[in-house]
Amino acid sequence: MDRAARRFWRAIAISTFALVALSACQREVTEHANSASLQHVVTAPLVFTSSYQQDQVFTGTIRAGNTTGVGFELSGKLSELYVDSGAKVVQGQVLARLDTRLLEAERQEIQASLAQTQADVDLASSTLKRNLELKKSGYVSEQLLDENRSQLISLEAAKLRLIASQHANRLKLDKSLLLAPFDGSISQRLHSLGEVVSTGSPVFTLVGHINPEAYIGIPVDIAGQFSHGKQVNISVHDQHFTAQIAGISAEVNPISRTLQLRISLPKEARVINGEIAYLHQQQNVTQAGYWVPISALTDGIRGLWNIYIVTSNKAEAKIERRDVEILYTTQDMAYIQGAIQANEHYVSQGLQKLVVGQTVSPVTISATRQ
Repeated sequence: MDRAARRFWRAIAISTFALVALSACQREVTEHANSASLQHVVTAPLVFTSSYQQDQVFTGTIRAGNTTGVGFELSGKLSELYVDSGAKVVQGQVLARLDTRLLEAERQEIQASLAQTQADVDLASSTLKRNLELKKSGYVSEQLLDENRSQLISLEAAKLRLIASQHANRLKLDKSLLLAPFDGSISQRLHSLGEVVSTGSPVFTLVGHINPEAYIGIPVDIAGQFSHGKQVNISVHDQHFTAQIAGISAEVNPISRTLQLRISLPKEARVINGEIAYLHQQQNVTQAGYWVPISALTDGIRGLWNIYIVTSNKAEAKIERRDVEILYTTQDMAYIQGAIQANEHYVSQGLQKLVVGQTVSPVTISATRQ
């Protein structure tokens, strides 16, 4: 009987200890749950602004200050090509040569004719001198002297004509060499060795190394913001320049309906003919709104966006959803307007963890400014 009583009281003691331990654990879980029920959110106040700066970007192309098709002033067959596409040349460098065999034969013919004419001139001059001496003795008539003088004048004229032909032949020989008109690079070769080229037909396209320019079209309604000599910001690939407007077109492009700006780039610009150039223009837009991070916005309906506003009273702070419209965006900021007011606090991040009407614990940071 004593052993059974001891077992009974031992079981009661163990059961009482288990109940006490279980109650203590339950209180700890309940307290922990109550303390973790409010989620912390990062908020910032809305700051009202009456306008914003809009970065407008216009595109165009790079053109070298000098770009020309270089060709011969004469027609003929290409006998030599001294450069090819991609070659760098300097002013006066020989680029190509025409076949000059016909011109060389013509030069020799002119030289022979000139030598013959000079001999005839010398003979006529000597004859005239002798006849003038004989005239003093009455052995020569006046008519014969006139014929001698006329023959000498005619031969002198023929000599001058041959000298002019010789000069023209020398010019043709000189122009059978194609020379670079300025320093630059050969961007394209348009004819091959042995081809017969016509007068003025380009053999090479030569792009100059100096005075690169950007040609950029702008809308007519903002043309008044630009003037000759104004400094503008230009970017080409990953390069940024402060350039100067060298000219403004006097007519609207019939296709793009824009006015073309001709912009001189600085000498240190490393650009290639035909590259895309961008003109960056800051424009002040007078429209009221608020700057907020893009992370503070979420998709809405009917083309609108939503922002979460934290409304507070003495007891608690809750989440409200407001419809807003995006007026302008940058890389990480948005300029908005809608059902919001200045100094209201919005949730700046972590929207995916929140629902409308949820009670939260706000942590306020300074307002984000653009």
